[in-house]
Amino acid sequence: MAKNVNVWIDGHHLEVPEDMTIIEAADQHGVYIPRLCYHPDLPPTANCGVCVVDISGNPTPKRACCTPVAEGMKITTNSKKLRDYRKTLVEMILSHHEVVCPTCAANNKCELQTLANNLGVDPYSLPNILEMKEVDMSSSAIIRDPNKCISCGRCVTVCNEVQTVYALTNSDRGIESEITTAFGLGMNNSPCVNCGQCTVYCPTGALRERSELDEVWDAILDPDKHVIVQEAPSIRVSLGEEFGMPLGSVTPKKMYAALRKIGFDSVMDTNFTADLTIMEEGTECVNNLKAGSKRPLITSCSPGWIKFMETYYPDLADCVSTAKSPMSMFGVLAKTYYAQEHGIDPAKIVSVAIMPCTAKKFEARRPELNDSGYQDTDYVLTTREFLRMIKEAGIDFATIPEEEPDEGMSFYSGAGTIFGATGGVMEAAIRSAYTLVTGEELENVNIEAVRGLEGVKEATVNIPGFGDLRVAVAHGLGNARKVMDQVREGLKTKGESPWHFIEIMACPGGCVGGGGQPYGNDIASRARRGLALYEEDRSLPVRKSHHNPEVQRVYERFLGAPNSKLAQKLLHTYYFKRSVSSGQVVEEVTHKHH
Repeated sequence: MAKNVNVWIDGHHLEVPEDMTIIEAADQHGVYIPRLCYHPDLPPTANCGVCVVDISGNPTPKRACCTPVAEGMKITTNSKKLRDYRKTLVEMILSHHEVVCPTCAANNKCELQTLANNLGVDPYSLPNILEMKEVDMSSSAIIRDPNKCISCGRCVTVCNEVQTVYALTNSDRGIESEITTAFGLGMNNSPCVNCGQCTVYCPTGALRERSELDEVWDAILDPDKHVIVQEAPSIRVSLGEEFGMPLGSVTPKKMYAALRKIGFDSVMDTNFTADLTIMEEGTECVNNLKAGSKRPLITSCSPGWIKFMETYYPDLADCVSTAKSPMSMFGVLAKTYYAQEHGIDPAKIVSVAIMPCTAKKFEARRPELNDSGYQDTDYVLTTREFLRMIKEAGIDFATIPEEEPDEGMSFYSGAGTIFGATGGVMEAAIRSAYTLVTGEELENVNIEAVRGLEGVKEATVNIPGFGDLRVAVAHGLGNARKVMDQVREGLKTKGESPWHFIEIMACPGGCVGGGGQPYGNDIASRARRGLALYEEDRSLPVRKSHHNPEVQRVYERFLGAPNSKLAQKLLHTYYFKRSVSSGQVVEEVTHKHH
């Protein structure tokens, strides 16, 4: 444990750990130092220089984000010199920036905009010397706009150091330096897995989701279309904060009401198919256990993780569950089971998914996800796009009366709702797998060992008739890499995996920290949203997926049984090997009917 040192910030005496930087010490004690490239979740890049402070005895200002505190240090955070210095830096950045704030996706959420306002900088009074560059529209999920990029380096840091994807890089040096993809070939021709963490940490909107709002509005306003909508578990704990409600407010019934007011013809819930996924994936897991497989079963609901696996670990593709994600299960059932139950021509059904995830946009466009005979999921909106939709419709979300969803594919258990937090899929699966193996009900359904924000979590669950079930949970692709390297090594040297069942989520914190979540999506807010999902789980009358009456009904009336021939056709998929350099498909590596 680091010892404390005595420092003075703006004349105030503080005792802080010696391993802190100046900006960390200031933040901890409520002293705000202006910053732009710095983010508390990421290692500092020290690129922008906005956070400079004066230190007594030092002839030049120091960057607070990367300067450690020291015993006796006397720090000044605000003076005329520092203020003038910061204003000049911001003016230089703005002169190389496309200033189109009113039409920018990050308007009123942009950290550069906020900083300029706080410092009294008028961007329209500055000469603009930006040389306009082509906007990268190659990806189906993420737009990269170099004209709004300020070269803060956050996106490179999160992509390379946290996610270990290596899709983004710095090119050239000095004033010619820019952030781009390898060889400038575009996001679609890079290893990008569409996780969207770059969009979460971008301070200006230079990286943003590819919006499908206009297409969804057109469908809603087309009288010949029947538009059905689903919403992921984490959406219900992410909306309220944008409308002044406490962080982590659980608002499913306000969400349903807003969607119905917007004009969707049928309002359902992805949590229903989260429960269905557990039945399919849980049955796979149990079959693996009964067969004595030495290879693990790994979850498949995170599309960023799936593309990461296809790119870096295609040799382990046969370890990954063939179960489609809850979103894709819902999409295929919307145009088969739902269409049949309601007597609607599936050609007239438009299936819309509201997801916390930019990678879901890529998933919806995967050519193999058309088992309904159509594109199973037509459009995917991120949480941010849904928020814009609510505001465009003039809905006061905080006060809108609550409403129930439509019946058929909307009832969900507590197991379904905790899908949105890291460890939630594992916990949900254990609750049902225990019953599928033993025929008995698991009494204590709270599997605490797989909860929390530790990067890799391990647990052992005793299942009578089988023994100890060894499980692991990883969130964030850097942690996924650590787990997969151990699996690969174990299979190579010992002929077996260290674990029987593994949950992997691409985004740190799980879906509550997805790349499409509201701006300001830091680790602290992810933790609070995750806790809110567990709070909802505890409050629900049904907490196990196999007790969901609508899931039972879809098997009775349509699918037959988990892993049945029809379930295999509609609810399972296959994977590919992708090029590490371009992310493009090289070959098919596993098929759903293996």
